[in-house]
Order: sequence, then structure tokens, then C-alpha cells
Amino acid sequence: MIRQIVIRQVDRPLAPGEDEEIHWFFHSFGIGEGRDTDRVATQVIVTLLDHRPTGEGVPVEQIAADLNITPSRVNHHIRNLIDAGILYRHRKLIYLRGSTLRSMVQELRKDALRMFDDLESVADGIDREYGTRRE
Repeated sequence: MIRQIVIRQVDRPLAPGEDEEIHWFFHSFGIGEGRDTDRVATQVIVTLLDHRPTGEGVPVEQIAADLNITPSRVNHHIRNLIDAGILYRHRKLIYLRGSTLRSMVQELRKDALRMFDDLESVADGIDREYGTRRE
């Protein structure tokens, strides 16, 4: 499994409104950029946030209906968001990882720290192999 966590340092909006903060937040994770000119990925997440008070996952068909786009287009973005660790799928329902955006960020932080721990461990072995290890 390959998981890519993207974190960009993007200047926060000077006069933040709700839309600007949401765009900045997701832009900082590389969501809603590139070929996603309609920001469908961001809209998928906002739709999940809108459904969050129910505490239930949301079927792809409901997200597609809410956004007035095809389920296949929604599924494309959901796959990318799952790969990024933002969403998960359970029994045909889509969930935001963590119960809030804050907890999602905390989970991604833990993922990144585990990745860095692995990299550091392997780097230590490579350093020993090449005799470049410093104490």
C-alpha cells in the first residue's frame, strides 16, 4: 500500500471567511489542486462534513446526488482521498477519517511520524553500512 501525505506551507488568507479557510486548509494538503479545477475533492469532504452530525457514513450515490455529479467521478476523488489518508470506506459508506477535521490532522500527523521513524531506522542501517554513521 502506498500512502502519500502532502503538506504544503501556504500563506493563510489575510481576511479569512469560511470559504477561504476551507480552501486554504485543503490546499495545504494538496487537495483540490491540479486537474481538479472544480475542486470536487474539496466538495466531497465538505459534503461529508455536512452529513457528519448524523454520525453515519455516506454512500457514494448520496455524495454524487448532493454534488450533482456522477458516482464514478465521486469515486475517482474518493480513491485519491483514501490513498491520502483523509477518508476511509467501510461497508459501502464513506467516512471522514477521525470524527473532526482536527482529529483527521492528528491522525495524519501520527502517520507521518511513523513514516519518519521507518525512514530514520533504515537511514541508520545505511549509514552503518557505508561507515557514515556519527554518534
